[in-house]
Amino acid sequence: MAASSSPPHHVPTALTLLFILVSATTTNGSIGVNYGTVADDLPPPGEVARFLLQSTVINRVRIFDPNPELIQAFAHTGIQITVTVPNDQIPRLANLSFAQQWIKSYIQPYFPATNLVRILVGNEVLSTGNRLLIGTLVPAMQTLHAALAGASLDRRIQISTPHSLEPLLGFLRSTNSPFMINPYPFFGCSEETLDYALFRPNLGFLDPNTRIRYTNMLDAQLDAVFSAMKSLGFGDLEIVIAETGWPSKGEPSQIGAGQENAAQYNRNLMRHVNSGDGTPLMPNRTFETYIFSLFNEDLKPGPTCERNFGLFGPDLTPAYDVGILRPTVSTAVAARQYCNAAALLSSSVAILLLTMGN
Repeated sequence: MAASSSPPHHVPTALTLLFILVSATTTNGSIGVNYGTVADDLPPPGEVARFLLQSTVINRVRIFDPNPELIQAFAHTGIQITVTVPNDQIPRLANLSFAQQWIKSYIQPYFPATNLVRILVGNEVLSTGNRLLIGTLVPAMQTLHAALAGASLDRRIQISTPHSLEPLLGFLRSTNSPFMINPYPFFGCSEETLDYALFRPNLGFLDPNTRIRYTNMLDAQLDAVFSAMKSLGFGDLEIVIAETGWPSKGEPSQIGAGQENAAQYNRNLMRHVNSGDGTPLMPNRTFETYIFSLFNEDLKPGPTCERNFGLFGPDLTPAYDVGILRPTVSTAVAARQYCNAAALLSSSVAILLLTMGN
């Protein structure tokens, strides 16, 4: 299986937050996951697909390249699949014949058996500063859309691209599509703001412009994007969280990295985005949200945290409980953990008795 191009993370900037999704689906509070495969110890894709379908409440998955094995694994599951075009393919996709061949190779053989709903053109391209990639994003989007239209799939599968803000906001409005962002409170927090980032009780931070006191960093990040959109006249667009998560392990110098905080962030995140409370500037809303990531990816470069965002281990046991397992599965996991602990205790007692007997 080819390695995916799931991206490294970094401190979010205004550019990295502007991750645009072109999609005609209605947004809601559903929880999805990012399925990266830069690892050498992951279970087969078919096993992953069955696990997500049968054992979790996850109904949306984003993959980071058009890997046929991954796409085909989700056939007949009904799980909504978003496929990402790797950045290095963007310039070639500006050519219509290449785009048509791409659709014939990676989309048509698997649709509709696999519920392919979105194609994302690149990932955080603006932050690369690569003029060729940035300059060919919109042409690539247009040719991919034309290729989909030629295959009569343009009303079933949508196209996305990060690019200059105002023209794309107009396009999103015209297609009734949401705006996607990648907020990561982990990369923006300090020792003083850890509670604020983890949705824990805190004094909050007062926005000097709106005079609104924010009690969690995610709301502040979402409202910052909303304010920028509103200032351009596009405050009516929906916002979707394409990526967010928290590492269960990191460098000693990285504040907050750890299993307990990762579990707390993701649990509180799910509760918050599905609560209907919204944010101070976007009240009474839920947010479609994709947690990063399904698995740890042990081959990813960079600091330790980059390889430790996973919700599950290679054997599909949860790294920690965030409430996405179905109730029967959660009970089975708890029972297995209890049996393992009991067996360990019994072994320890037996060793102790033997020692005392001697």
